[in-house]
Amino acid sequence: MYILGYFLVAAGKLLDTLLFFYMLTIIARAILSWVSPDPYNSIVRFLYNVTEPILFRIRSRIPVNFGGMDFSPMIIILAIYFIRVFLVNSLVRMGSGLL
Repeated sequence: MYILGYFLVAAGKLLDTLLFFYMLTIIARAILSWVSPDPYNSIVRFLYNVTEPILFRIRSRIPVNFGGMDFSPMIIILAIYFIRVFLVNSLVRMGSGLL
């Protein structure tokens, strides 16, 4: 049982870290949309390639473009925050209970 508890705690913390860095990537992408970045820059291309699949899914299902502003990054950030608070904390608490 101890191994399962440690595994759940480690999985929760790893998921929390990955979600945090993805949220920072979404924020960086949103900030880049305010300026006119070089589309051939490798960092800009990385940010677009990592974030566009999820942002495109949100944009295609929900009309989140009001007044020329795209609110899909905000929806993704709120979803990531919910997952971090609900799922990650549940995993860590469940794993801690098994220790």
